[in-house]
Amino acid sequence: MKKKEITLFLAAVISHVFWGFSFLATKSALGVADMYLLLSHRFLIAFAVMNLLLLFRVVKIDFRGKGKRIFWPLLMGLMEPVIYFIGEELGVIHSTTIFSGVMIAVIPIVSIFAAIPFLHEKPTLGQVLFSFLSVGGVIGIGLLTHSGGALDWIGVVGLIVAVVSAAAYGILDRGLSAAFTAFERTYLMIGMGAVCFTPIALVRTRFDFGTFFAPLADVKFLLPVLFLSVCCSVVSYFLLSYMATYMTVTRSTVYANLTTAVSVIAGALILKEPFTWLSAVFCVVILVGIYGVQRFARKHEPETIQNPIHTSQGE
Repeated sequence: MKKKEITLFLAAVISHVFWGFSFLATKSALGVADMYLLLSHRFLIAFAVMNLLLLFRVVKIDFRGKGKRIFWPLLMGLMEPVIYFIGEELGVIHSTTIFSGVMIAVIPIVSIFAAIPFLHEKPTLGQVLFSFLSVGGVIGIGLLTHSGGALDWIGVVGLIVAVVSAAAYGILDRGLSAAFTAFERTYLMIGMGAVCFTPIALVRTRFDFGTFFAPLADVKFLLPVLFLSVCCSVVSYFLLSYMATYMTVTRSTVYANLTTAVSVIAGALILKEPFTWLSAVFCVVILVGIYGVQRFARKHEPETIQNPIHTSQGE
């Protein structure tokens, strides 16, 4: 295996393992504050960390380079985290556990087919089949959970919006990789999260800054939000953008299903949630699907994108 492939594999595993544990951190933090207050602090802290990296010259950014039109990465940041998280929350609240789980699981499939016209990527038949196999494992795990909640049109629309926005984020992330570095793309999208979620949180707290900052005094909120900010936002989103620079959408998005497997195993080990032999089978199915997508990639697949999203100022 080439050194680049090993690096990309590690990036995928690290990012999605972090996201697999994110539900534990989110569950703890939501016991102290609501979702939008959590999202505001999460992305404010993440944005502050990224600016510290710039301040100490650990990394550099340049948004004035030739062909860099700032509109596109900002649109990417609007797609995810902003629109995606709002759609997902509405979907989870206004639908059943199974339906929301199935809808989120199809994001890799939607992304694969969206990449064909927008990025001119052509997955092999083997990649498509193994992508469906991996998604099938996620859906299988979803069917094992208790279906709480009721399904209504708000939940359906919210989840459709979440799926479309997540797919659009993946397409933009890959498409912009020729013009913007992985750090630049991550910086702008996290900045968008901070800028958009903070006003919502302030409105919900009636602009009472005491109420806004109060959760940070609770260790049950502070530690989880630090994990979500540094590991799940700065590190994971950067690694995802790094992967998008060198991997097709088909190969990179299928790793998202690894998050589900990690979540199930983490829930069993830490929260003592049920983990049956059928759960183990579906986790194996997910892993086999991910392996198959990588195994059946085209032999001469280009490392960098050949058809980037047009970003020149004249367009």
